Amino acid sequence: MFTLIGKHIDNLLTQTGGAAEMIRSVLFWLGRSRFEFKQTVEQSVSIGVDSFGVTALTSLFTGMVLALQAGNTIGNIFGDPIFVGTIVSFSLIRELGPVLTGVVISGRAGAAVTAHIGTMAVTEQLDALYTLGTNPTRYLVIPRLFAFLLTMPVLTVFSNVFGVIGGYLVAAYALGVPGEVYFTDITTFMGVKDFMHGFIKSFVFAFMIATVCCYKGVSTRGGAEGVGKSTTGAVVTTIVLILVLDYFLTAILTAFGI
Repeated sequence: MFTLIGKHIDNLLTQTGGAAEMIRSVLFWLGRSRFEFKQTVEQSVSIGVDSFGVTALTSLFTGMVLALQAGNTIGNIFGDPIFVGTIVSFSLIRELGPVLTGVVISGRAGAAVTAHIGTMAVTEQLDALYTLGTNPTRYLVIPRLFAFLLTMPVLTVFSNVFGVIGGYLVAAYALGVPGEVYFTDITTFMGVKDFMHGFIKSFVFAFMIATVCCYKGVSTRGGAEGVGKSTTGAVVTTIVLILVLDYFLTAILTAFGI
């Protein structure tokens, strides 16, 4: 048992060190090479635009569920579904918006990034890039990192919007809450710092997802089976880290009054 635990700890430390080395390489090449604009745009479309539909749908129904649960619970306690808009907006904008967007992006775009780079690694295309005088970090990792950082905050904002709309549909047509009351609850209690709370989280999640998925792809070994293991490992790791980071980010941002 202790041998197995020690093996897992050693593997974790090795992967953490490898990811840190990749980040160091990213910082090194940022100021020493031309920016791969075309690659960044292509990856932004693949990661952001192509993920818009599933992100919007997920948030829409999450907002609807939140409104339904909040309305029924508050209605049973106070006899009237009050503050449904406040509960839905705070839950989405501060927590569920960035978290659900991160999970969706991880499962869809993160897996694709890991599989793509991993396939290049096992077919020795990364070695070919070195032979051609192109560093894989500059050509593959940096554009994907910027694409995640550019698109995920935008998707988080749209996720919040669709979640609030979903909550409004249920509040207005299932709970009998007037639309004016629903949106007044949001504008009365929701401030800029509440929006920034979730917005900052989206940047941290984006950086983490890009780092883990790119590192898992670059370090892939063992042919097609290795690509599958790396892809699965990347998705599982990023989802777990999203939930772990969410707690610590909430504690830190709350401590700073955000």
